[in-house]
Amino acid sequence: MSETLLRTAQLAATFAVGAVDRDRDRTLPRDELDALSSAGALAVTVPTGHGGPGGGAAAAFEVTRLLATADPSIAQIPQSHFVYLRLVELAGTPALRDEIFDAVQTGARVANAQSERGGATITDIRTRVRAEGEEAVVDGEKFYSTGSLLADWLAVLARDDGGVDHIAFVRADAPGVTIVDDWTGMGQRTTASGTVRLDGVRLPLTHLAPRSAAVTGPFAYGAFAQGLHAAIDTGLARGALAEAAHFVRVSSRPWFEAGVDRADQDPLLLQRFGELEVEVRAAESALTTAATAVDTADERRSDDAAAEASLTVATAKVLADRAALSVTNALFELGGTRASDDQLNLHRHWRNARTHTLHDPVRWKLQHLGRWAVRGELPPRGPQL
Repeated sequence: MSETLLRTAQLAATFAVGAVDRDRDRTLPRDELDALSSAGALAVTVPTGHGGPGGGAAAAFEVTRLLATADPSIAQIPQSHFVYLRLVELAGTPALRDEIFDAVQTGARVANAQSERGGATITDIRTRVRAEGEEAVVDGEKFYSTGSLLADWLAVLARDDGGVDHIAFVRADAPGVTIVDDWTGMGQRTTASGTVRLDGVRLPLTHLAPRSAAVTGPFAYGAFAQGLHAAIDTGLARGALAEAAHFVRVSSRPWFEAGVDRADQDPLLLQRFGELEVEVRAAESALTTAATAVDTADERRSDDAAAEASLTVATAKVLADRAALSVTNALFELGGTRASDDQLNLHRHWRNARTHTLHDPVRWKLQHLGRWAVRGELPPRGPQL
């Protein structure tokens, strides 16, 4: 496992070199993802019973954090991949587990196809699945399908006629699947997030997994998913702070009142960097603690352990959100006027942070933490926690 993480860190360093141009040109990171697949970085959570390393939240969070320090768009693509590998482990049929885990170990990637346009709430699911003999048939359309343009498998949320929600594992090249490259967000521009259309797509019934089996059980499934988002924001904050420091060292001029020859000798600027370093280190520490809590919950499979994982991840999410936004905003304050040059594309850090931190607003994390602190109320269990 340590060798895989070392290789991931080495790959991340190479990915950072092209991050500016990929963001500016909206170039999808196909080669970068292929390199990650080849290095085994996207198979770190495959169970040992299926020939994998059996890494849990600690491994998945660290892979994601390392990637986010270089390019948070690349880091967001494996988020869904790891989440739905976890769902396969918890709720998949033996046939599905065999096929997906074997495929991932030979380089395959899984993307989500969950969100839909136009519903009154996020729980409105109009994509439908029905059984026809030994097969299932899926019809619908999904939006914000992160990673779908570069995926081999799609994890499609669909509802049957009885109101039961399933995750249908569909091959991305299956007849009836169309993936449209239409993501136009101001940040996270190269997450390969397209609209997925499913027109009479057929799959084996064994490739359906009941969503509730993972969501409602004491498995910290939602906490695992949210911890990966926290890992993205934590890595993003660290990467942005490192680039801000580099810019100050090589490009910034000191403010005349500081009475120093170089910007990196300005005591007020150094003070601000120290404050930001505290925020980033707090997020990193909270992320490590969260990973331990999620892995403990997976081992114990108890309500108390699952609740603690949710609360610990909520804490990490709040700190990561704050660090990402704080650092990427302060980057311009620290770098000065030169940092606003559009050609440098330093604003990609803020755009990425502002876009990604919109996932699962932290105001509700604070609500869950507050209810627990005051009333001892356990957080609800669900995919967004």
